[in-house]
Amino acid sequence: MTTLIYSHAACLEHRPGPGHPEAPERLTAVLQALRAPEFASLQWRDAPMGTREQVELIHTSSFVDTIAGLAPKEGFVTLDGGDTVMSPGSWEAVMRGVGAACAGVGAVVSGQADNVFCATRPCGHHAEPDQAMGFCIFNQAAIAAAYAQEVFGVPRVAVVDFDVHHGNGTQAAFFSRPTRFYASSHQAPFYPGTGAASETGTSGNIVNVPLPRGCDSAMFRHRIEAEMLPALRHWKPDFLVISAGFDAHRLDPLAGLNFDDADFYWITQELMKIAESACNGRVVSILEGGYSLDGLATGTAAHVRALMGH
Repeated sequence: MTTLIYSHAACLEHRPGPGHPEAPERLTAVLQALRAPEFASLQWRDAPMGTREQVELIHTSSFVDTIAGLAPKEGFVTLDGGDTVMSPGSWEAVMRGVGAACAGVGAVVSGQADNVFCATRPCGHHAEPDQAMGFCIFNQAAIAAAYAQEVFGVPRVAVVDFDVHHGNGTQAAFFSRPTRFYASSHQAPFYPGTGAASETGTSGNIVNVPLPRGCDSAMFRHRIEAEMLPALRHWKPDFLVISAGFDAHRLDPLAGLNFDDADFYWITQELMKIAESACNGRVVSILEGGYSLDGLATGTAAHVRALMGH
């Protein structure tokens, strides 16, 4: 199985400032983990720059204008009261993330790779169509799904999100789009406060699996098997995008779930099984959160190992 990695050095130049959890070292840890000998068969490509047209598949033109206008030449600009910060390198970093997501879709649809992992930052799933928040500027996973539909004519696209935080931005973008499915497992109550099980979209195309603080492997796997996977199988996506966050890891300092590397391998493997039966294994995975460098590195390695079929 061919797994392709998209990344770019520019993604290290998004620098939210001293002490900010979404630090460049996160991506460094991921890249180091994926350069281990067991991953020698991975193919690597530089992420291209995304385009405004790609961003506007999800985000409003006025919002894109705002972000472009705020991008600083020096110092920092805060976008949502302090959580989401832009530095001089942020614009290129986030546009490389968009470019990676869209190029990944193209590579999978065209058969250049069986699946793709986008090792990029900043993360994206909190970014709403007209608002940056929660460390996120543009929503790469939602853009990838829209790109698969609008550019390649894929009828039904699903995004599955196992970051510890609910992807309010993806849900907002998909809520009234019946050909786009969003499923999320996340700690609740927790930031950003969305993601109740009762939030189901205008056509039952949203599935939320809120998990209590302290949730362990057994509870996680039971809830996913009972609530998320049957809904995804029933929906039968033609393309699957994964929002792969690793802040539900037991080592993560910002959250309170107790998953281990085997859980990330397990859910990836389960999603791959559904993708194989529903959409010929067409999967693009995009890095979201994870703020323990050790947990992020080993969790990502487990995820990519499953993508590779190892």
